[in-house]
Formats: sequence, C-alpha cells, structure tokens
Amino acid sequence: MNALFLVIAAALIVRSLAAARLDRWNLGAPVVLVLAGAVVGVLNENSINAVLNTQAVQQVAEIILAVLLFTDATEVRGGRLWGSAPWSVARVLLLALPLSLALAMALGWVLFPGFSWPVLLLIAGVVMPIDFAPAERLVRDRGVPLHVRNVLNVESGYNDGIVSPLFLFALILAGDHDQQRTPLEALGTVVPFALKALVAGVVLGTLLAVLMDQANRFGWMTDQAARVVVMLAPLLTYTATVAVDGNGFVASFVCGTAFRYVHRQAKARRLRRAPAGRSADSAHSLTKDFQLLEDLTSVLTMTMWFMVGVAAVLMVVLGVSWQVVLFCAAALTVLRLAPVFLSLAGSKFPARERLLLGVLGPRGTTTIVFGLLAFNRLPDGGTADTILTITVVCVLGSVLLHGVGARPVTRLLLRRGEPAPADRPAS
Repeated sequence: MNALFLVIAAALIVRSLAAARLDRWNLGAPVVLVLAGAVVGVLNENSINAVLNTQAVQQVAEIILAVLLFTDATEVRGGRLWGSAPWSVARVLLLALPLSLALAMALGWVLFPGFSWPVLLLIAGVVMPIDFAPAERLVRDRGVPLHVRNVLNVESGYNDGIVSPLFLFALILAGDHDQQRTPLEALGTVVPFALKALVAGVVLGTLLAVLMDQANRFGWMTDQAARVVVMLAPLLTYTATVAVDGNGFVASFVCGTAFRYVHRQAKARRLRRAPAGRSADSAHSLTKDFQLLEDLTSVLTMTMWFMVGVAAVLMVVLGVSWQVVLFCAAALTVLRLAPVFLSLAGSKFPARERLLLGVLGPRGTTTIVFGLLAFNRLPDGGTADTILTITVVCVLGSVLLHGVGARPVTRLLLRRGEPAPADRPAS
C-alpha cells in the first residue's frame, strides 16, 4: 500500500509540473492520471484486485466522498441555495434525476436479469450523478449559455448529495459486509442515520461559519487559519457524525450547504460595513477561504482518476460484456437526456438548450467513489466485479463523450456560426 501511495504522489507531481503545457494539448488531469494508473496496473496485474479490495481503499474513498460532497455544496453559484434558476434546478433534481434512476434500473433489469432490485438501484446510483471532473472547461465555456451552465453547476453540486442516501440504502440491501438487513430494517437504519446527519450538518456548518465570522470581526484569524478551518470542516463533520451513528456523507453535504449560506451572509454584512477603500480587499480575502479546500479536492480527484486507470486493467482481465457497454452508453446519453428534456417542458429553455442540458452530463469522481465503495463493501464475486466494470466503462466513456466531444455537440445544438443566445435568467 505504501508503494501505491508513493506512485500516486509521483504521478500527481509529474502532472502538476507540466499542467499548463498538458492543458494546452487538451490532456487534462483525468486523461493523464488514468494513463499513469493503467501503466501501474499493467506492471502489477496480479495484485490489482487485492489492492482495490482493501479496508484502506474503502476508508480513503469514504473520506474523499465526504470532502467532495462538502465542496460541491459550497461551490454552487448564484447567491441562493438553488442558484439563479431555482425552478429549473428543482425540475432537474426532483423530476429528471428520479426518472433517470428508474430508467437505469429498468434497463439494468433487462440487461442483467440475475441482479436483485437493490443491486440495480446501487448501479443506477453509481452511473447517474453528474460531475464536471472530466470536463471542467464546460462550466467555463462561453459557447454554452450562462443560464445553461448555471443549472448544470447547481445540479452537479446537489445530485450526489441527493443520491448518496439512496446509494447507502441500496448498499445495505445488496449485501454490505457490515450490514445485512431486510428492507424494513434497512429503512429503519437509514432514516435515523439521515436525521442525525441533517441535524449534525446544519449545526456544525452554521457553528463553524459563525465562529469564523466572529473570529474575523475580532481580528483573531489569519488568512491561512481560515483556509485550514474550511478544509477541516468536512473531515470534522464526517467523523463526528459517524461517531454518533449518523450518515457522514449526508452530514458533509448539509454542512457545506449551511456553511456556504451563513458564510455568504456574514461576508455580505462585512462588505457593507467595510470602508470604501477596503471593501474590495475584504471581498478578495473572503474568496481565499476556500482555496486550500479546492486544492485538496483537486488532489483527491486526481487520485481517484489514477485508481480508475488501475481498475481499467482489471476490467480488461475480467472482460467487458456487450451488456455493460450498452448499459453505459445508454446511461451517458438517453437515460439522462430524455428525463431532463421532459422535466423542462414548458420552461424558458428552448428545445435546443434542453437537449444541451441533457447531453452535457459528465460522470466523474462521484461515480468512481460510489463504484469503489460498492466493490469494496459487497461480497467478492460477479456482482462486485460487474459494478466495478460498469464504473470504469462509464467514466472512461464520459471522458471521451464529454471531454472530447462536448464542444462539437455544443456547436451542433446551438448552430455553429451563430452567437450563443443572450445570457438571461431562467426559471
């Protein structure tokens, strides 16, 4: 395990040293780290399964997911909890997402008839949440209308927080090593876990934001100390919630949401009170609070892409069935596109932009972490291996579709040569 961490650290350093050059060549971190992981996997083919299926990897994946959930909740733009287009976001999250999960389960039932419904729900939870790790430029691409990017940004920030309780519920029913229960027993476990998580997330997120505000008012904090507090917030929340038998993932997500809201309110008050000459400096210093967390998230994300490269070698050894390829192709396209298109019917989004919202749904770190957790916590055998294979095929397919193919698809849907529609609020 120490040798694996050494190789990961070396790969991250090499990628970082050439980051600007590689970005100009359209070789983003996912591509480079997947290739590095694949090389390591080829050289250690006989030990891949043993490395991936360990308690250490499971615990690392859990911590990474907690940090990502917190980060996603704090990065949502627009000033409000649901961003600048709350009704459109609500449609996508509360209508399109459940329908996508149901369609994924239905297709899985056809393609994998031997799997139980908890396993199918587990697989749907792995493949459907979107994440912009493999296609970071999409959220900054001015060729995509701002209101489309805003909806995608809020959706990617919230969908994994919504799916995680369902994922854990399905994991228990599917045969988790630690908890094997009936549906009623599992529900009886998940509901108290979720309630404790909601309370812990709101309390800790609000408390930390208030304490930071007070410390700043009295001049007790340095800029570095503020960044450290923000970085430690998801770790504190996750471990404290787990210690009281709560859902650490939900708590981390809720904590990020509460922290962001209270932090922004405190920021607005301080900017209003600051002298005219210092208001800009105050705003700049507050934006730096999240820089260390963003850097940590970047490192954790690249680590997960490295593990995908390692797992890809195991996938080749196990073999990829046509059912897996067909399922992942559908998950990346029609299983998302159709629900999103239908959920926004009657909204201010024209048909082309509704299609664009459906097409631009990359899968990334959330899918990787969910897939690794399922692989580690399910009994060894065909089910765990199939979920790992689906995870790898899905994220690698997303790198191609949403990393390489996103710009041509965007130009096609928005009519190449025409200026992008004027940015406007959408509801």
